[in-house]
Amino acid sequence: MALTDQYLLGIYEKAAKKDPDQKEFLQAVYEVLESLQPVVAKRPDLVAAGVVERMVEPERVIMFRVPWVDDQGKTQVNRGFRVQFNSAIGPYKGGLRLHPSVNLSIIKFLGFEQIFKNSLTGLPMGGGKGGSDFDPKGKSDAEVMRFCQSFMTELCKHIGQFTDVPAGDIGVGGREIGYMFGQYKRLQNEFTGVLTGKKVGAGGSLARTEATGYGLCYFANEMLKAAGKSFQGAKVVISGSGNVAIYANQKATQLGGKVIAMSDSNGYIVDENGIDYKVIQVIKEQKRDRIKTYLDYVPSAKYVEGCKGIWTVPCDIALPCATRTSWTARPPRSWSKTAAWPWPRAPICPPPLRR
Repeated sequence: MALTDQYLLGIYEKAAKKDPDQKEFLQAVYEVLESLQPVVAKRPDLVAAGVVERMVEPERVIMFRVPWVDDQGKTQVNRGFRVQFNSAIGPYKGGLRLHPSVNLSIIKFLGFEQIFKNSLTGLPMGGGKGGSDFDPKGKSDAEVMRFCQSFMTELCKHIGQFTDVPAGDIGVGGREIGYMFGQYKRLQNEFTGVLTGKKVGAGGSLARTEATGYGLCYFANEMLKAAGKSFQGAKVVISGSGNVAIYANQKATQLGGKVIAMSDSNGYIVDENGIDYKVIQVIKEQKRDRIKTYLDYVPSAKYVEGCKGIWTVPCDIALPCATRTSWTARPPRSWSKTAAWPWPRAPICPPPLRR
């Protein structure tokens, strides 16, 4: 299906004219408007009220400098973002991403889609997203702490339990949320639920860490049931090895599948006997190392440099758990069940769930 509705096409063209360089955001807008065409056809009142125009434009964009001092005593400067996209039904809600690829276009695309994701839960939550181009990989705990404290020193002016409640995302786990929350308490002199993703001992929720990966597998399992299939005995390939991927591995294994491949930004591993999620946990959450060190634990596994090739590993089910707009996230949209899939049988490949 293409975007053919003239009203929606006009909205997209206006967005493209305003921000021609924001390709990630424009891609998200196009895909969402494309899917809204049947809705607009049946609801002319939405057109008359200008609802879609308002949804495409964020309510507020906050961009700020984040200076911090590294372990050598040198001042580093990163850029921080918070896009508060829509609060029509509740406070802004969406994660904070720390990754060198972060820019305003990516944060806007994520915040825009967060509006719909949050509204579909039935909870009174608006949509927002934030982050920085800071790369936590290779940084010491002290450096990450100093960055998070500087980041929150500015961000705290714009968030609150009834205004905007950030969470974690890529590069932001319990450690980073803890540093940010500690700085928020220090500056605001209050202990309030302004950040989700805290460790349980600091007021966090049980199963919060596992929720995204589990949710992906529950969703995929329902798709499989509708097709008369299941995870039982299926070979599973998972892109990524972060929080989502680790617990998708655990749940897919519990449902009877065998996870044979996982990746990170450097390459991917293949273990035909099944990848133990506990080993990946140790590598990624404790040692914060590269996935190739899996071979130190399981010498019989295979490591391949370069992450794109993970989609050439034959499997029955593909679970994309890495960054959405890269090849590491999911097979290209152009691949079809009848033509370009490299697997002997077409896998079930649900869309990636993003926080």
